[in-house]
Amino acid sequence: MNNDTDVIYFLLLGFTIRTELRIFLFFMFMSIYILTLTANISIITLVKLDQHLHTPMYQLLSYLSFLEIFYTSSIVPTLLPNLLQNNIISLPGCLAQAYFYFSLGTTEFFLLGLMAVDRYIAICNPLRYTSIMNGTVCLQATGACWLVAFLAIFVPVILLSKLYFCGPYIINHFFCDVAPLLQLSCSDTRIMENAVFILACFTILPSFLVTIISYVFIIVTILRSPSKKGRQKAFSTCSSHLIVVVILYGTAIFIYVRPAFAYPVAINKFIGVFNTVLTPLLNPLIYCLRNKEMKVAIRKQFGRTILRNNMAQ
Repeated sequence: MNNDTDVIYFLLLGFTIRTELRIFLFFMFMSIYILTLTANISIITLVKLDQHLHTPMYQLLSYLSFLEIFYTSSIVPTLLPNLLQNNIISLPGCLAQAYFYFSLGTTEFFLLGLMAVDRYIAICNPLRYTSIMNGTVCLQATGACWLVAFLAIFVPVILLSKLYFCGPYIINHFFCDVAPLLQLSCSDTRIMENAVFILACFTILPSFLVTIISYVFIIVTILRSPSKKGRQKAFSTCSSHLIVVVILYGTAIFIYVRPAFAYPVAINKFIGVFNTVLTPLLNPLIYCLRNKEMKVAIRKQFGRTILRNNMAQ
């Protein structure tokens, strides 16, 4: 690759660590990735098979698991070989990875906001819940989340593709994030930086505010409830979602809702690993471990599987 503007490939630098640690991380991340796929596919299957989970809340949860599979798969298959040797990615491949990563991430923000609104209606307006939320509404609202997110990210990716890049074309990251790409550009990146910042503000912050406002009303309603058992059930169903919201929004706001890109690369990589590798596994675990109905459904399905195996023998 010559030091000109006709860049064809980028070199993903990945992690500058010892070979032994690279191999260890390779097997650890591969195991986490397999567990993530298994856990999210299990939630989708569980919601589909158990009649008691055929409600908007669990339907949205299955949509979130479906999204997590694609979200982590947009990064991890590139990350794993990068741990064994520095990975080369083409410019179109780099732009495509950035587009799907940010589009799927934005979709997740919208979907978490939709899940918060669902819980708000269920707890604060229970008599109107069945008339407002149903399977068709959930599917249409989720489709709208996907459509708006993919259209919104299209503009900054087009702007990114118009930049000129200077050598040595080495991306100091394990995937095509915006900040290291802008550092390689010999064009004026102020428009791109402002576009990313404005887009982050108009996608992350509104959905975050919707989630926070929904939970303020939810908490007030729960505290006013005279039934102790009802309060415990409401807190149980909402706490898992709130934990996921805090983790996802906290890391995203820290990285992207900032007017500049001058922050340590090591922190960027660490949070990137947390978002793309660990969070997609934590989400199904949090929902399963902290939700009573999910645990009952899991035990029921395990019981049926054991019974079928015994009858087959």
